[in-house]
Amino acid sequence: MTGITLTAEQIRNAPPEVRRWIEHEVMTSLGLAADAPVTAQPVQAAHLVACSVEQAARVLAQIEGVLPAVNVFFEFARPGISFGQPAMLAFRLIDILHHARLQNIEQVMTALGMINQAFAQVRGDATARFCGFDNEGHVFVAPETQRSIAALWQGVIAKQNTVPHQAA
Repeated sequence: MTGITLTAEQIRNAPPEVRRWIEHEVMTSLGLAADAPVTAQPVQAAHLVACSVEQAARVLAQIEGVLPAVNVFFEFARPGISFGQPAMLAFRLIDILHHARLQNIEQVMTALGMINQAFAQVRGDATARFCGFDNEGHVFVAPETQRSIAALWQGVIAKQNTVPHQAA
């Protein structure tokens, strides 16, 4: 047996298919994935649509009472990995689970379902989807959607920084 060591930078800069293979190997070695061939599956979405800043704000207004959904929503402000043609941004469900501090993937999927539903209502199109999925634990959004959510997040932070702090 031969082993190799890769830095996080080397893995980040590897082609997508190499990153998927590494991810699959690590998950399999931890007993977290079925021993299935590593092949890219098409995104499963009825109609993946880019989300503007205004639409993102309206989606946020619809889900703001459900903190896990809000946390998952703002995960898309992070940079994703560009994938496919036309380009989409890929995010790993396991990373969203960790960053949003949820207990299981089902909670992430429930939050994503709420976001997709709210987005369809905002768009007035029942087939419009905020995000799509593959069979390997990834969620995809349009690059414009990521930029819109990042801009919305920056606006939220800026707004909080202008609110005067009250003495306790």
